[in-house]
Amino acid sequence: MKKLLFAFVVLSALLTGSSSWADKNMSSAVTEEKVDKSVERLIGNLIRARLKRFHYTKKKLDDSLSEKAFDEFIKRFDFGRQFFLKSDVKSLAKYKYRLDDQMISGEHKLLNNTVDIYKKRIDELDAHRKEVFKKKFSFKTKEKLELDPEKRDYFKNKKELFAHWSKIYKNAVLNKYIASLESQKDLKKEIKEEKDKKKKKEKQKKILSDKEMRDKAHKSVNEKYERFFARLKKDRRMDHLEKFFNAVAGVYDPHTVYFPPKRKEDFDIDISGQLEGIGAVLQEDGPYIKVVRIVPGGAAWRQKELEVDDIILYAAEAEGEPTDLVNMRVDDAVRYIRGKKGTEVRLTVKKADGSRKVIPIIRDVVQIEASYAKGSVLKHKDLGIKVGYIHVPKFYRDFNNAERSCTQDVLMELKRLKKENINGMILDLRNNGGGALQDAQEMSGLFIKEGPIVQIRSHNGDIDVLRDTNTNITYDGPLIVMVNRFSASASEILAGAMQDYKRAVIVGGEYTHGKGTVQAILDLSQSPMMNFLNKPLGAMKMTVQKFYRITGVSTQFKGVTPDIVLPDPMGYAENREQDLDYAIPWDTVPALKYDEWKKFSYKLPVLTKRSNIRVKKNKRFEKIVKSVNYLKKRKDDTEVSLNLAAVLAEDEKNKKITESFKNEEENKSILVTKFEESLMAHENVREQDKERWKKDFEQRKEDWVKSLTMDPMIEETLFIMDDIIRQTKGKKLSMVE
Repeated sequence: MKKLLFAFVVLSALLTGSSSWADKNMSSAVTEEKVDKSVERLIGNLIRARLKRFHYTKKKLDDSLSEKAFDEFIKRFDFGRQFFLKSDVKSLAKYKYRLDDQMISGEHKLLNNTVDIYKKRIDELDAHRKEVFKKKFSFKTKEKLELDPEKRDYFKNKKELFAHWSKIYKNAVLNKYIASLESQKDLKKEIKEEKDKKKKKEKQKKILSDKEMRDKAHKSVNEKYERFFARLKKDRRMDHLEKFFNAVAGVYDPHTVYFPPKRKEDFDIDISGQLEGIGAVLQEDGPYIKVVRIVPGGAAWRQKELEVDDIILYAAEAEGEPTDLVNMRVDDAVRYIRGKKGTEVRLTVKKADGSRKVIPIIRDVVQIEASYAKGSVLKHKDLGIKVGYIHVPKFYRDFNNAERSCTQDVLMELKRLKKENINGMILDLRNNGGGALQDAQEMSGLFIKEGPIVQIRSHNGDIDVLRDTNTNITYDGPLIVMVNRFSASASEILAGAMQDYKRAVIVGGEYTHGKGTVQAILDLSQSPMMNFLNKPLGAMKMTVQKFYRITGVSTQFKGVTPDIVLPDPMGYAENREQDLDYAIPWDTVPALKYDEWKKFSYKLPVLTKRSNIRVKKNKRFEKIVKSVNYLKKRKDDTEVSLNLAAVLAEDEKNKKITESFKNEEENKSILVTKFEESLMAHENVREQDKERWKKDFEQRKEDWVKSLTMDPMIEETLFIMDDIIRQTKGKKLSMVE
């Protein structure tokens, strides 16, 4: 009773400033402001209380954390350093140690002053835009624009700021004009093909003159930035408050986020920007919309041209006018990319090498079949072995039916492949971002007798151990687990357990993702004392637990290091957990007792050396290494030319270089047979969809074979497996190159 009374007293104190919650229905602007202020104070205190009680790190919300949150706050308002002047930031810095206090009191002086400066600067920049676009741009000068805000400071005065924005406008018009050139080139080719085939055209498309393309680009970009500034002026109080609260939350760790009430309406999209129309996960990267993941089975996954780290510049409905997505929020960009199944969206993207490409994608729902486990038998013409291969794209589970999970599907595949008299097994967890923790635990148990799989430490310090208690071993032969930098969470648990038991050889890129934390959704409106308010307050996604391997080391931050490292095509990208600001660091807990695999041992030094020798001689891997080195250099080149001739020449050069790195021919030495999808893929097909499913199955089978025969990592893994099999038979392996 005392606790309940205390909670009510605290709640009453938080609401001081409004006579009652009924005041929200009054028309007085003053009363409305009082209610808003009370709600802001309430949300701030609820967030603070949740962080203090539940967040894994137990960080204190004090002056030290406030100082870091201040820098995050300024970034969230002006990531590109193209709104605030140096003097603006200096004037706001007087509040840098007070974010913690203002969060509790609700006296948001930092936020209020920042918004005032921000709105003033928007008006000034919009007025400047009108003046700039009264004249046409010349693309013959040798100007350059630095895109990386970390390589330039805040501008000293408005003259420097306006000069920078003039370059932004010029770059946008130049990009739009170049996109038109590419589009017109394709159109001319299409018209010629139609004439050659004497195909009747319903409506003749217009070929634009150079002047028309320039004028169109000029007008389009001007209107785009007019809408951009108009949208910024419409930002609501909660939009700004969200930046404040998430500046604080973001210092705890990158996965802890406050969702204001309106975000819950878009929860499927989430703050990371998961888009349904094309099957891609996007996020804001400064002023740009960047692809961070391709969803297995989605439209983009099937189309194959959109890639992780692509920057989406424009989106157009089929042959319609492209919409510029630069400087657009991801939840606004969603509206132009999503659409009805069967419609076409054309994305103009900037590749990691700097080249541009128009990618047409037919929107569709994600084909669930493509997200399920699949298996085949692999052979190589130079090797006398048969190897089972199972790809698990994610750790899926139907929580309403215990018989439907990826573990059950892998179990069935293992039994099927064993009947084919395989000599070894490859479990491919590349690009598997995780999923049901229970399946990481149970799937690991298919390969060992019994024992601990993973340790989970909670925010209160308690450690829970998940174990394999089933003494049955489904497969006890040579095992390789394939991983890459996109193997995360549950994938890292399984790979780590197999490595610790010395049950499997882990093969892949330099490391896995390093996502070893668990998040929970805490609805701020659902606590007992909040229910009677009948007012949505939003929710917190909060990091509450951390994974540790049975050896005691965490999978967080460092991930899992493969036993045998192969060249990684995405080795240039900075997209791991440790690349995120305020990522929770790696640490250890006490190791557990467990019995290592005793049936046979893998002689890793010999396997590694033989693999390294083969990789150095492999032309496909040579191209991958050259491509990664080239793209690493390109990532540091963040200054772009505003000269048309220079940009076109650079684009052409980049296209030729990247074309030379491509491995487009299938490896005829690899034979893929006995393709099969999981039972879930078969049984979930409705009667009316069976014809389409059969046709799609044949297409997926064809794509599956092609993807495996074009993958140099698959071929090298087969050679590693051959070495393992010969080792287990007692044969001595030569180290001669």
